[in-house]
Parts: sequence; C-alpha cells; structure tokens
Amino acid sequence: MKTCPFCKGDIKEEMIDHLHRWGKEMYLFENVTAEVCSQCGETFFAPEVLELMDNHVKGKLKAEKTISIPVIRLTEKAVA
Repeated sequence: MKTCPFCKGDIKEEMIDHLHRWGKEMYLFENVTAEVCSQCGETFFAPEVLELMDNHVKGKLKAEKTISIPVIRLTEKAVA
C-alpha cells in the first residue's frame, strides 16, 4: 500500500506500539510492524500480524509481562 485509502497520505512501514482492545480487555503489543499514514496516522497490519495478535488475545500464546494503567472517569463534561 502506497497511499492511505482514507486521506490519500503517504504510507510508510514503521515499528510501533499498538494498544488493542478485545472486549473489556486491553493488550499492548510492542514492536509491531505496521504501515502508518504520515498524514492521518491510520495504521494497517499485514494478515500474519493480525493473526499473531489474535492468537495472543485468545490465550494461545502467553504475554511476556503484565502492566497496570490508571483508569480515570471524567465526572464533568469536557469543554472543547
């Protein structure tokens, strides 16, 4: 893929960290090869990368570590 199908920006291959939501669970994948739009930031993954991530979240492969993150619920309306 050379250009983004959404904004027509240039696509470049990069190593990224990807936060992946699976139901109520969150997974952080580090050092993932992805194609990233230099204009809008949309990310695209090869089918084999998606399959590997699916195998991890389905419990077929084990995580190297677990981290915790703060959860913040905003009680007031955000003002733009």
